[in-house]
Amino acid sequence: MIKKRQRTRAVKIGGLTVGGANLIRVQSMCNTDTADIKATVKQIHSLENAGCEIIRVAVKDIESARLLAEIKKKINIPLVADIHFDWRLAVEAAKHVDKIRINPGNIGCKENVAKVVKACQKRNIPIRIGVNSGSLKALKKIKGRPKWSAHRWAEIMVKEALDEISVLERMKFKDILVSLKADDIERTILANKIFSSKSKIPLHLGITEAGSFLSGTVKSSMGLGMLLNEGIGDTIRVSLTEDPVVQVRAAYEILKALKLRQFGPEIISCPTCGRCQVNIAKVVKKLEEKIYSDSKLFKLAEGKKIAIMGCIVNGPGEARDADFGIAGGKGAGIWIEKGRRVKTVKESQWLTEIIKKIKKG
Repeated sequence: MIKKRQRTRAVKIGGLTVGGANLIRVQSMCNTDTADIKATVKQIHSLENAGCEIIRVAVKDIESARLLAEIKKKINIPLVADIHFDWRLAVEAAKHVDKIRINPGNIGCKENVAKVVKACQKRNIPIRIGVNSGSLKALKKIKGRPKWSAHRWAEIMVKEALDEISVLERMKFKDILVSLKADDIERTILANKIFSSKSKIPLHLGITEAGSFLSGTVKSSMGLGMLLNEGIGDTIRVSLTEDPVVQVRAAYEILKALKLRQFGPEIISCPTCGRCQVNIAKVVKKLEEKIYSDSKLFKLAEGKKIAIMGCIVNGPGEARDADFGIAGGKGAGIWIEKGRRVKTVKESQWLTEIIKKIKKG
C-alpha cells in the first residue's frame, strides 16, 4: 500500500507549483546545444506534446545564458537553467528562466553562491540544489574510490545539501528545491529518506546516469518507485541514455503504475506463449503509436483499461477487469466489455475496433 504523500512546502516554478498537495510533476532535460535555438525549441515542443511539465537546459557559456531569453519566448512550460562551475552563468541565466539548478560540489565558494541567490531573489525564481554523489565536495579530499557504506554516502549527500540550504536561508531565501541523486539505488533511497525526515523542502527524484532504455528504466522504476511508495517526492526525471521524450513517457508509466498520475490508457497485454496464434506485440505497438501520436485520441483513451490477450486460457479472465478488450484465438478474438463477452472480432479488425471503441467512449 502506498503511504500518504509527505507534505512539503510549495514552491512556484513559472506557472506551476511543486510540492505541497500538488501533483508530482514530470520533467526532462534537452540534449541539444542550447545555443542552437531552433533545435532546442523544436525538442522542447516535442517534449511538451509528450507531457513534459518542466524542461531543463545546459548552460555551458555566457552566449547560451543570454539566448535563454529567446528560448523562453517560444515555449509553453517552465524553463530551468542547469549551471556548473561558473556562478556568472547562473546570474545571467536568472534574468530569463523560471528556475536555476546549481551543484554545491562545483559552483564555488559561499560568496559566489550568494551572488546567485541575489539574482534569483530579484526575479522571485527558485533554486534547486542538485547534489550528485559523483561531485560531492567530500570527494575532493580522497584519492581513488572511497570505501564508504551506502549509508555513509547518503549521510554525506544530505549534509552537503543541508549546508547549502543554510547558506541560502541565512540570506532569507526560501524558494528552494533539492535533489539527491546517485547511480546507485541504495544510496539514492537512503539519502532521500534521511533528507525527508529532516526537511520539508520539496524533493526532485531521479537515479542519475541510470543507463540505457531497458536497464535504466528498470533501475529508475525500482529506485523511484520505492521512494514514491513511501510518499517521498514532488517531481521526477528518468535519466535514460535515450530521447528525452522516452524519459518523459517512462516517468509517467512509473507514476501511472503507482496510481499517482493518470496519463493515457492502461494497456494490459500478455507476454504470449506457444498457445498464442496472434501477433499481440504488433497490435499493442500499433495501438500505442496511434494513441500517443494523436492528442485527441490520447485524451479520449485516458484512464481506460484496455486488454489485448493472446489466447483463451487466461485471456477472458484477465480481460474481465478491463473496460474492454480482446482475448485471441486463431484468426479472431472474443470482444469483452466490463467482463461480458459481446462478440467475435476478426484479427485484422482488432485495432480498428479498439480505436472505434475509444472514440465512442
